Amino acid sequence: MAKGGFPRGGMMGGGMMRQQAQMQQKIMKMQKELEKAQKEVEETIFTASVGGGTVKASCNGKKELTELVISPEALNPEDVEMLQDMVLSAANEALRQAEDAMNKAVDGASGGLNLGAFGL
Repeated sequence: MAKGGFPRGGMMGGGMMRQQAQMQQKIMKMQKELEKAQKEVEETIFTASVGGGTVKASCNGKKELTELVISPEALNPEDVEMLQDMVLSAANEALRQAEDAMNKAVDGASGGLNLGAFGL
């Protein structure tokens, strides 16, 4: 028996290294799945409308506004504030949808593992 009480190539040798290699493979697989899920969400378009479809905003998963449609009926010069509120509401809802989708994708790819501890 080698010094330290463990046989040569035993738990401290081959077994531990094998476990570490398996863990690294799992982490690499999870990282690839996470990147794939993030890319899918980033390429998805999220749309929200308010005022019965009067204002529609779309954004991608990168949280970039990609489209804003305002119905001509919403163009009332005497009620600009309401139009502004509807634009903000539609844009914020589309952005919330993108955020929720990204969170679900990350949770799914990570198996629910809290990646915040790793700075991810």
